[in-house]
Amino acid sequence: MKPHRPRKRFGQHFLHDAGIIARLVSAIRPGDADLIIEIGPGEGVLTGPLLEVGARVTAIELDRDLAAALPERLGFPERLEVIQADVLEVDLAAVAGGRVRVVGNLPYNISTPIMFHLFKWRDVITDMHFMLQKEVVDRMVAEPGSKQYGRLSVMAAFHCRMERLFTVPPGAFRPPPKVDSAIIRMIPRELDEETLSGLPQLEEVVRRAFGQRRKTLRNALKGVLDEKQIDAAGIDPKARAETLSLDQFMALAEKCRPERINERTN
Repeated sequence: MKPHRPRKRFGQHFLHDAGIIARLVSAIRPGDADLIIEIGPGEGVLTGPLLEVGARVTAIELDRDLAAALPERLGFPERLEVIQADVLEVDLAAVAGGRVRVVGNLPYNISTPIMFHLFKWRDVITDMHFMLQKEVVDRMVAEPGSKQYGRLSVMAAFHCRMERLFTVPPGAFRPPPKVDSAIIRMIPRELDEETLSGLPQLEEVVRRAFGQRRKTLRNALKGVLDEKQIDAAGIDPKARAETLSLDQFMALAEKCRPERINERTN
């Protein structure tokens, strides 16, 4: 079968380096009882090895031509399901039907929206292994005080424990991208209902805090929290967002909860 011609509008870069593929499969450690959702299988260079060890794979592919060719290219009709769709419009819980593992070489132009979409289905996901632009992985695993630390760092850390595994050079792809890539492992955290109920407030605080990075919290959070409330959370109102840990952001978000606001006004 002829190689697929990469399409710019889908941000396609096809992995072809056998050594990198083997390292990625080794990192995933697929088992014969696994149900794996693969996002953007492309020509199936990762899908094939996953099927060969006995895993069941549901591949979600936006490109109609690639989706249509995948079953013929790989075989394993009893264990491979191909869904031609935009993953951002897929109900993963319905597709999964149980616990799943998620893998993928995510299109770099929409990798962040895809991850935030996946966070919604955290309860059915055991782990995730993604190939992403190295810069995005750097931001995800960044520590407070670093230049890369930002909204994505905080929100990804809230949802998952993360580990950067290894870097992938441009030459491992066809066509080569202009940037390095990296593999990241993400394991959803077990969060209780009380913690999850504060997610809207956390998202709002983090969004505002990093909206204008040079502003102090006192100014960035104006209209959400006042100086006294920030101080009551144990945080200096003159501090800037990039210096705060996830726990500190959660302490600020706690002050924004409607029930906490009612307690202060009664």
